[in-house]
Amino acid sequence: MIRFENVSVTYDGATEPTVQGVDFEVPEGELVLLVGPSGVGKSTILGAVSGLVPHFTGGTLRGCVTVAGRDTRTHKPRELADVVGTVGQDPLSHFVTDTVEDELAYGMESLGIAPDVMRRRVEETLDLLGLTDLRDRPISTLSGGQQQRVAIGSVLTPHPSVLILDEPTSALDPAAAEEVLAVLQRLVHDLGTTVLMAEHRLERVIQYADQIALLPSPGTPPILGTPAEVMAVSPVYPPVVALGRLAGWSPLPLTVRDARRRAADLRQQLEERNDNALKGRGAVSDLRLPPRGRDQPHTTRTRPQSTPPELVGARTLTVTRENHIRALHRIDLTVTPGETIALMGRNGAGKSTLLNTLVGLLKPSSGEVTVGGAVPHRTPPRDLIRRVGLVPQEPRDLLYADTVAGECTAADADAGAAPGTCRALVSELLPDIPDDTHPRDLSEGQRLTLALAVVLTARPPLLLLDEPTRGLDYAAKSRLLTLLRGLAAEGHAIVLATHDVELAAELAHRVVLLADGEVIADGPAADVVVASPSFAPQVAKILAPQKWLTVTAVREALA
Repeated sequence: MIRFENVSVTYDGATEPTVQGVDFEVPEGELVLLVGPSGVGKSTILGAVSGLVPHFTGGTLRGCVTVAGRDTRTHKPRELADVVGTVGQDPLSHFVTDTVEDELAYGMESLGIAPDVMRRRVEETLDLLGLTDLRDRPISTLSGGQQQRVAIGSVLTPHPSVLILDEPTSALDPAAAEEVLAVLQRLVHDLGTTVLMAEHRLERVIQYADQIALLPSPGTPPILGTPAEVMAVSPVYPPVVALGRLAGWSPLPLTVRDARRRAADLRQQLEERNDNALKGRGAVSDLRLPPRGRDQPHTTRTRPQSTPPELVGARTLTVTRENHIRALHRIDLTVTPGETIALMGRNGAGKSTLLNTLVGLLKPSSGEVTVGGAVPHRTPPRDLIRRVGLVPQEPRDLLYADTVAGECTAADADAGAAPGTCRALVSELLPDIPDDTHPRDLSEGQRLTLALAVVLTARPPLLLLDEPTRGLDYAAKSRLLTLLRGLAAEGHAIVLATHDVELAAELAHRVVLLADGEVIADGPAADVVVASPSFAPQVAKILAPQKWLTVTAVREALA
């Protein structure tokens, strides 16, 4: 159905091809997963299938890409629209209409599909993706994850033969991601739809893939094989594979179920090591906790012994959005210096609204909120950036210069920082990104990281992150974790809204779980996430009932 024949793509101004030697086939009715580190050309390969590369992006495509027999060099995207449905990394760039139902119908209208067929397909898609209650909502009022589901639904309604998906679950909560992936699997198995997908969160998608195409590094030809074959050699892999490698399991497990079946001996070994550690180091030491919490009792590991000053105080905070939508209801929250808190909950639970209120972008309807003693929505922005910084889901909201160097120069000036401060942060987080690179030419994950560097230049005592690992590969996420741990150790408070349960397990002292704008759980990360089937990390599921959260903790215990 999709055929790449010795394909290479070189963008204008680039000295080397972004991808080259791409030569493989995606058969009809298969789901093929593109994996590899950030910046190796996964989005470029996807764009070559839809015709966006080179017709929209520019550059030179050599070789041949055919989709259902059509050569994408001679067929522009509009001439492939009846065959190929595409969802990119940025859902907002796809939307044409104002409401959910109109957006689901728009693609079919463009193809001249009969009205009665359109109505039926819209209803089916609303049900499939859990969008029925949102059908009349303006798209602008939806959360990032809800918008992502609408974007996926809008390409499903025309019933394309080929689906091209770039990070389709990056903004989805775990339950919504499973629903979307189950729908894709049904399309592949029952209708013979062909799916080519790029995704960094391999723990979510690897079990659905028929084949994996691994791009190890920029300009390197892809390696094609079954998931088990590729994961044995891949530089990027999910926690379940990392645990399998550590335990020496062969073949490597790809699912939690497979790993649990083999984990009995490992559980026994870890229990013995942990018991010995408890006896040898005192009852408050527990190897299962991340390093920050091992020498504190479970009940107090989120607070030092003496009560520190309150950095954030929210009292009965309520926020009502346009159309009388109650986004937050009577929220009580305190944050102290050095704390790292993960806000979790399904799409639309109010996580982003809470962050936007803390940074002064939204005014409370009732209740009160203070940050560093100031009321955010009444504090001038130039004063506020020295108290709190927000990295939003959409980094383009912060990035306006023509080059990375321009962004860094502006960030240094806005923060009153020494010249080069922002550039040093970018170099730490994004190695090998040239100064003259335009932010729009970066991948979604790279743009998010640049926005983070811009915000961190002011060294705010409170750092707010909205889905900070969208588009990040495992190596980039590891660099981010190292930076955030260092900031927390220096006394910065970090509040992050995330659906990345693995990130929360690695980083968070506390987890605050939201549902329908209300706090339904607030406690130590190990207690909250392990008790939740949806928000538990893979290692916790594999080694339950023991409370191990990460492969790192297991490795240290076995050392």
